[in-house]
Amino acid sequence: MKIEADLSALKTVKPHEYAVRFFFGGLVTVLAGLIAKHYGPVVGGLFLAFPAIFPASATLIEKHEKQKKQRAGLDGTRRGREAASVDAAGASLGAIGLIAFAVILWRYLPSPPAWLVLVIGAIAWLALSILLWVLRKLF
Repeated sequence: MKIEADLSALKTVKPHEYAVRFFFGGLVTVLAGLIAKHYGPVVGGLFLAFPAIFPASATLIEKHEKQKKQRAGLDGTRRGREAASVDAAGASLGAIGLIAFAVILWRYLPSPPAWLVLVIGAIAWLALSILLWVLRKLF
């Protein structure tokens, strides 16, 4: 399966599908906040790292790919599962990149300026995630 960015796919997502994603993301954030309030920010932060919108996104990707194939007269089940698995692989690589972000913030955040530490952490996350994706494609 070829990986590419298709911005026209944004037009196929219905408003209620965005609402589902935002709902799950917000729900997990609230739960992480409640856990942090009760058990402290270290424990709550671990739960905040939960990929809140991933389950909703993966199911929507699978559904859209399946529908696309069904309109062409094919079953589409396998194609939908493959598309969702590619999305999961990308999410996994992005999560590994978040480790770099977390390490940089953990190591340097008490020092000012905080905005610079956040920018450097975000750049490290993006660079590591892209590097891992490129390495994945090579091997």
